[in-house]
Amino acid sequence: MTNIAMTSQQLRDFIVYVCPMGKLAQQLRAYFDAARAACGLNTAHHYMPHIPLTGFFYDQASAVPLYVSVMDGIVTALLPERPQAEPAIHMVGMRFQDDFHYLLVESHWLARLAAEFAAKADSPSRSNAILVKDFLHLSLAYGFQPHHGPRLAQLARELITCHSPAGWELRLYERDKSERWTQHAAWPI
Repeated sequence: MTNIAMTSQQLRDFIVYVCPMGKLAQQLRAYFDAARAACGLNTAHHYMPHIPLTGFFYDQASAVPLYVSVMDGIVTALLPERPQAEPAIHMVGMRFQDDFHYLLVESHWLARLAAEFAAKADSPSRSNAILVKDFLHLSLAYGFQPHHGPRLAQLARELITCHSPAGWELRLYERDKSERWTQHAAWPI
């Protein structure tokens, strides 16, 4: 029993995100600030603006160099294949459901990058498989009071232009039990 309890305490929560930079990131910051002022916090406020490429996977801190090395190799190999004639990360548009607001994203290139990482990041200490997200999106709001939905949608329409210029950064994050985030590595893509 002691070894199992000790092992579970040593495991960390890791995830791979793609985060916007530039004008789109500025608009998202303005939106999150206005949403908080108008409607209070919702679950999306607990995360930085991001496109999730994986679900959380659980491993020891000692595995971080392995994940960084694997992602370095994948980015080096796939960056030359990133589409140049069209956006590699296409923001399709805003979607407003009763309980979830988001920017819909299409990117075969990101999907391939995530799949390569899940297939190649083979850590013997990881406790679960790395699950690749097949629904690419950037969350705007969820976990909000239903009566706040129309106001949040209005703010999103006013403050965010989906097709604003954006740089993108691939990031490996760790989240601790107190909801603090540590960025272990970042790659401009």
